[in-house]
Amino acid sequence: MTDQRFSKAEFAAWIGIVGNLALAALKGGVGFVSNSKALIADAAHSASDVAGSAAVLIGLKAAKKPPDADHPYGHGKAESIAAIIVSVLLLLVGLEVGISATKAIYYGVEEPSAYYGWAIAVIVFSIVAKEAMFQYKYRLGKKLSSQALIANAWEHRSDVFSSVAALVGVGGALLGVYLGYSWMYYLDPVAGLIVSLLVLRMGYRLIMESIHSTMDHVLHEDEAKELTEAVERVKGVIAVNELRAREHGHYVIVDTKISVNPKITVMEGHDIAKMVKHYLLSRFSHVSDVFVHVNPYDPGYPYKSTVDTDRNDQPTIIH
Repeated sequence: MTDQRFSKAEFAAWIGIVGNLALAALKGGVGFVSNSKALIADAAHSASDVAGSAAVLIGLKAAKKPPDADHPYGHGKAESIAAIIVSVLLLLVGLEVGISATKAIYYGVEEPSAYYGWAIAVIVFSIVAKEAMFQYKYRLGKKLSSQALIANAWEHRSDVFSSVAALVGVGGALLGVYLGYSWMYYLDPVAGLIVSLLVLRMGYRLIMESIHSTMDHVLHEDEAKELTEAVERVKGVIAVNELRAREHGHYVIVDTKISVNPKITVMEGHDIAKMVKHYLLSRFSHVSDVFVHVNPYDPGYPYKSTVDTDRNDQPTIIH
């Protein structure tokens, strides 16, 4: 993984921190002046995005560290841990926003103030800004295979959804003033409650995906097919008996078993395995390391899951 990858990812994290700080301050100030529960809830959501982007930045810096004695496979899972932290923050904010909105509905609401027009303008600006941040981070996260960036991007998208709900609530409450329908004032806190449910749903989905990736998830057969086909193209490889690609944050570590001509020398088998490793590392930017087990080709013995110890076959392992 190149330093350029981390530089781009860290720059995106800083954009999230600075952008969300500005939006949280803007929405919080206007929400307080206008006494809009929906806008205050939306400001809290943006504030949580600041913490989320900071967690991503810390995770990226940790993942950037090279392998060491305690972490021979690298620190790539630090990004997955950062994604879990982001998800938990989303759940906490969603819960707090929901409680606040429920209290407002239960205890009653006041007539919207004259500043509700400013509240609408701020919400529209927030929707445009957060959607732009989502598009930027999501595409960059996909390009760099960064789960933390993708989780952070969905934070921005959930903020877009919450802002749309807030816009409906604030606009409906303001319309109630002009129409003389006081019951429409409740649209503001109801929108805040909808925001909380959206945030909770997004947080739950992200935390489940992050936990799944942290627990030594391997690429599915269709996802690893390209890797398998690449190994099959290496000269000297007769068959790929097995290939597993374990995800470690933004990169994968490949374990593969190949069959070669049983009549060649150990050195020749060793050289074929080295070619397999070097080809995968040069061909796929997301492959960090490759372990190759060499077996003698035998059509009646495919070497699928484990090596048959009764045959005393000891595969060559290339590190």
